[in-house]
Amino acid sequence: MIRKKYIVLLLVFITGLLACNKDAAEYFAGFQQPSDFPDPVYHFSTNPVTSAGFELGRKLFYDPLLSANNTISCGSCHIQTSAFTHHGHSVSHGIFDRLGTRNSPPIMNLAWNKSFMWDGGIFDLDLQPVAPITNHVEMDDSVENVLGRLRNSSVYPGLFTKAFGTEEINSARFLKALSQFMVMCVSSNSKYDSVMRNQSSFTTAEQEGYMLFKEECSDCHKEPLFTDQSFRNNGLRISMVNDEGRYAVTLNAADKYTFKVPSLRNLDYTPPYMHDGRLLTIEGVLDHYSDDVQQTPNLDPLLQKNGIKGIVLTADQKLKIIAFLKTLNDRTFVTDKRFAEQ
Repeated sequence: MIRKKYIVLLLVFITGLLACNKDAAEYFAGFQQPSDFPDPVYHFSTNPVTSAGFELGRKLFYDPLLSANNTISCGSCHIQTSAFTHHGHSVSHGIFDRLGTRNSPPIMNLAWNKSFMWDGGIFDLDLQPVAPITNHVEMDDSVENVLGRLRNSSVYPGLFTKAFGTEEINSARFLKALSQFMVMCVSSNSKYDSVMRNQSSFTTAEQEGYMLFKEECSDCHKEPLFTDQSFRNNGLRISMVNDEGRYAVTLNAADKYTFKVPSLRNLDYTPPYMHDGRLLTIEGVLDHYSDDVQQTPNLDPLLQKNGIKGIVLTADQKLKIIAFLKTLNDRTFVTDKRFAEQ
């Protein structure tokens, strides 16, 4: 009788476990497009997001196995609490603490990105991880070496089987799994978003800042992603590094010193600012546009209207614009446990 009782309890436990697994699988809804966002440009038809694929991608994202000496992961330079940037560093720090020349861009709303990196040198998210893996300063390895370590691990063959049906580990599957994690990193729950959805209201200062933003900033930082994904020269002083931006990719003289227009979402979590992290505060960024725009080669026409360089802003207007920009911070995104290291 006792043995039968234990068997019944065991069956109940197994049934409950299976039900939990089923519920978990059903709970994962895959990629969800916010109703007020444009259609994504990522090719989901060739890489639909699944629960197993997302979980594999998340594990890979946080695994230092992707670097030559097993010390640097994607998550080392893309920290969730900093909206997946490298908080506190003007430029990224890679393997052996080697210094790069550019600030780590956020991993956020990448499903809408037409190109990647500050210079747009990569056009497909599935190819983007190859750059840091093979970069001497960042991970200093090769994709084939990384795949070899994954094949020899005790856990990855099983995870690839769950995600793709067989335990084969190749570059296409490896990169697609990382993409499945990254495209899920959607930031769309800021106060701004709730106002646009008629769920809350701006304060007076935020509303006035919004009006100023639309007048002075929205040509480049278009709603709701707050970037037009163009490449522009915003009049920064040319540094000793002499980073010529997109010109290194296109060799088109018109692209000298142009960099990708970043999104303005989550600015409170992503200092420092600009492609090389030279500006530490949002106040410093606005001061640059009002007082320090340089007549550099290819300076964007929007920053040289009527013979005036930059954007004319009073101290009060700057405060109001900052009040609005703070409504773009999405605390839900930077604390979402789905994106944290498990």
